[in-house]
Amino acid sequence: MRRNKKLTLSAMFLALGMVLPFFTAQVKEIGDSLLPMHLPVMLCGLLCGPWYGMGVGLILPILRGAVFSMPPLYPSGIWMACELATYGLVIGGTYGRLKEPNTGKLYLCLVTAMLSGRIVWGIVKTLVLGLGGKAFSFQAFLVGGFLDAFPGIIIQLILIPVIMGVINRWKNRK
Repeated sequence: MRRNKKLTLSAMFLALGMVLPFFTAQVKEIGDSLLPMHLPVMLCGLLCGPWYGMGVGLILPILRGAVFSMPPLYPSGIWMACELATYGLVIGGTYGRLKEPNTGKLYLCLVTAMLSGRIVWGIVKTLVLGLGGKAFSFQAFLVGGFLDAFPGIIIQLILIPVIMGVINRWKNRK
């Protein structure tokens, strides 16, 4: 894919990431469950490659926080930027290395990115909260990273393969 096309798609995914949280009414708890900014970042990594996915993931929460005050730039904007950048980088890097991508391999890339992003989220959140004199326990990591996020994880596991399947069928028809 040419660079101009990747930049245009990345801008579209950035815009989509800015708008999707409005569907959760910008209620933090609903956003924490449905993860509306994750989808465009992962799709950007899949379609544009790891560096574009990482860039959109890094910029999105910071830009959204600056424009709409959600997420707050500090502290959650910091760990969200690192988490989303990891999603874009890992899913784009693992998917881009596949010789013959299929649904099973896409799921492997998706789960790898989801676990990597959550690990980075936990590490960065521990560091940021630790600097503020607050603790972030392993139990809080499991609850915040997996239990609270379970609806969003399911949405990602359903929607991303469906969207990629539609895109791949459309590409093959051309």
